[in-house]
Amino acid sequence: MSTSGSDTGRSAGEQQTRSGAEHRQLLNEITTLFEHRICFNEFLGFQIRQLDPGPVRVSFEMRPELIGHYLFGRLHGGVISSVLDVAGGLAVMMGIAGFHEEESCDQILQRFSRLATIDLRVDYLRQGIGKEFTAEAKVLRLGRRVAVCSMSLTNDEQTLIATGNASYIVS
Repeated sequence: MSTSGSDTGRSAGEQQTRSGAEHRQLLNEITTLFEHRICFNEFLGFQIRQLDPGPVRVSFEMRPELIGHYLFGRLHGGVISSVLDVAGGLAVMMGIAGFHEEESCDQILQRFSRLATIDLRVDYLRQGIGKEFTAEAKVLRLGRRVAVCSMSLTNDEQTLIATGNASYIVS
């Protein structure tokens, strides 16, 4: 994608990477977007623990509203699939941000508007029992149109609860 010098303050053909301040702004904007502006994520209590560097991590605490099996107090399967999908989407966003280092925070956030889940597969391995849960995601492939991620969910005792794989449309 080419931009004119007037749009970015850079001369034609010159590609600069985002400054440290711009990168911090991008991380703050993505965090605010995913934790607060997506109201469903806020309702579930998702908190971003790590965006950069390395895999994305999203945590949340168990509470009564998230119970799927009332007799045993197990986490609802829909919450599990939601957090895995959110972590995968965040990993893709960070992958896009890394690939397009020359783009501003606003340009990267604009790319988010085109991001959507194509396919999500979740394998529920163990009961969702715990006080806190953490989803981790990494991008396996970032193409021009499609990204593929691998995700996992563990509890506060580091027990693997579920794994997932997802494909996202990125253009």
